[in-house]
Amino acid sequence: MNSEELPPDLTDCLKSATRVAVLTGAGVSAESGIPTFRDAQTGLWARHDPMSLASPEGFEANPALVWDWYQWRRELIAEASPNAGHMALAEMAPAFDSFVLITQNVDGFHQLAGAENVLELHGNIQRNICSKTHKPISYDWIEQHADDRPPPSPHHEHGMARPDVVWFGEALDESTLEAAFAAAGGCDLMLVAGTAGAVQPAASLPFVAAEAGARVIDINPEATGISRIADWHLSGPGATWLPALAKAVSDNPR
Repeated sequence: MNSEELPPDLTDCLKSATRVAVLTGAGVSAESGIPTFRDAQTGLWARHDPMSLASPEGFEANPALVWDWYQWRRELIAEASPNAGHMALAEMAPAFDSFVLITQNVDGFHQLAGAENVLELHGNIQRNICSKTHKPISYDWIEQHADDRPPPSPHHEHGMARPDVVWFGEALDESTLEAAFAAAGGCDLMLVAGTAGAVQPAASLPFVAAEAGARVIDINPEATGISRIADWHLSGPGATWLPALAKAVSDNPR
């Protein structure tokens, strides 16, 4: 795959764009071998309702079960690494005046690949917070209480450590969400990769960008609702198309 295979008008758009917003979904992480939330419910976990594994009520009812579920997912992530798509996004960012990377993924791989200005809509599975106060809990504290499932919180006598992710029934962080919508509404190019646009409010971001006059590039193996409003739908994996876009940017320095 090389930049010459991109549509000429898309390459021209990359040359002229100055303010870029990116939205990534589970498909980008899946290309690193990380199962999606639903795909991870296999084997032992298949018999558990998603609400029992990823909701405040589920955690209150069986904190050990929820902790074990997330520890298992963390182990899967630890065995994987950022893919070419993650790397390409980090590489192309400096070429634009503004480049905001909005992700629905919780693995932290965009940052591991070197990306900056990342908005994590659904949190980060690598971090832990207090179940009562939502204050951050350090990795060292977790290690010191590794035999507990889950470790107690250092911030509240009745609190426990929980993953810093957004569970069913919880609201997204307001400031993060506002920043994401501001980036979508203020960009002149929006790049969407690896998301079917089924989860709100993230699914609205490409539509906000399009309505504000931005061009939209959609990368997904299958056509989605986002594809229908996109200026270009690139059918295939992000790990293939994103490096092609990064090469087109580097071949046309500003």
